[in-house]
Amino acid sequence: MPALTPQVLARLPCSDAVRALEKAAQAYFGTTAPVVALSGAQAAIQLVPRLRKPGQACVVAPTYNEHAAALRAQGWHVAEVASPQGLAGADLAVVVSPNNPDGRVLSQSTLLGLRDRVGLLVVVDESFADVTPDASVAACLTPTEERMLVLRSFGKFFGLAGLRLGFVIAGDVQGRMLRDMAGPWANSGPALVAGQAALADTQWQTTTRARLATEARHLDSLAAEVGWALVGGTSLFRTYHTPNAAAAQAQLARGHVWSRIFPYSNHWLRLGLPAPSGWAQVTWAMQAK
Repeated sequence: MPALTPQVLARLPCSDAVRALEKAAQAYFGTTAPVVALSGAQAAIQLVPRLRKPGQACVVAPTYNEHAAALRAQGWHVAEVASPQGLAGADLAVVVSPNNPDGRVLSQSTLLGLRDRVGLLVVVDESFADVTPDASVAACLTPTEERMLVLRSFGKFFGLAGLRLGFVIAGDVQGRMLRDMAGPWANSGPALVAGQAALADTQWQTTTRARLATEARHLDSLAAEVGWALVGGTSLFRTYHTPNAAAAQAQLARGHVWSRIFPYSNHWLRLGLPAPSGWAQVTWAMQAK
């Protein structure tokens, strides 16, 4: 974290600091399209349903359930489909890539092709794309884009979830609409300072991607030792098929390791990668009898 001056905490964030962060984000995502900084990708998920008049929305599922919940809260009729092919004819479509919790990554050509098959808007949630930047479609968007926008998280990859920072890459028109809906001071001063520093730190990014890839393989090996099969994931989280997900979660919890299970599967369990100091605890919790 960079040093925070007293002014960063004492004064309201200024527009120059917001523009500096969004310019750094444009460079990081490699896009010419406007980037709108918000208080986390979750803030974007709740604003996006207001960009269009409610109609028929489709979400490729299973996935992060807040997309469907936010759409329904704004009056959208929401259907969950198993693949991008099921999105045809929807007014608004949501695709998470890499997907949470199975890690499915859709090709750029598949994602971009959805613009011709969906009536109004394609929302691509790339909250976990920092570890696989080549899979992102953010760089394909331009200021004239009207039919697609991309959501990006900040806290996951950079390990600063408490800062509440995320981004939307969109065309000029939708970018202005999102800024108006978010209102003034959508980001804290510390988030603006830390975000700009982190996005520019290419050495840390490269080193961290390599470390996470190695540690994801290590977590997979620990899971295999206790009979859990890899379903998928990214190098930020792994999802395993267990004999009994609820029992596995309870076992981990007794070792003070929290995991996630899912209502649509009695077997899937998701684990985030631990901090470097947490491996002994995770190993003990997984192997405890």
